[in-house]
Amino acid sequence: MRVLLVNGSPHKNGCTFTAISEVGKSLNDSDIDTDVFWIGNKPIGGCINCHSCVTKHKCVFDDKVNEFLETAKDYDGFIFGSPVHWAAAGGAITSFLDRVFYADLCGGLDTFRLKPAAAVVNARRAGTTATWDQLNKYFGLMQMPIISSRYWNMTHGFTPDEVRQDLEGMQVMRVLGKNMAFFLKCKKMAMDAGLQMPEQEEFIYTNYIR
Repeated sequence: MRVLLVNGSPHKNGCTFTAISEVGKSLNDSDIDTDVFWIGNKPIGGCINCHSCVTKHKCVFDDKVNEFLETAKDYDGFIFGSPVHWAAAGGAITSFLDRVFYADLCGGLDTFRLKPAAAVVNARRAGTTATWDQLNKYFGLMQMPIISSRYWNMTHGFTPDEVRQDLEGMQVMRVLGKNMAFFLKCKKMAMDAGLQMPEQEEFIYTNYIR
């Protein structure tokens, strides 16, 4: 089983990386393999609602989004890490996730359904809970079980060294890794025993104004 750790910060080895790496170590200790996917520090445009993904089965803009969509097929769970910018998720990771999940949903890829996910956020001081709420909304819409820890999945620090000094935050990351590993193993045992994925109903799309 494999979990992909998504680094949504423009800094490759910064605070967000430090936090998700602690989750990764905990997953590894529980015999779950991990890899890191960095979204990079080049501009990532937002979704323009062109609906090209319906026929192309990928995003019309060929960048990190399509690279991730191709990579994600081989993973069983996901950790999405983001810095806090202006009490919200960073602009790059927001545009990235808007397009990733929209392309998957409208393109009929079905990459993420019932694969567990968790958001990890880091801030110097504040805005963590608002950011955590924001990111969890993606998983709720995509039918991804949300994995929690013994506290909200956040760390605090302005530098990686400061993040490592957040002892409670680091513990929260480790517990998160253990909880995700447990969920993945339970899911595997159930499916190995013959439990089938639930049947998908045809989507009912209702506008409020007709």
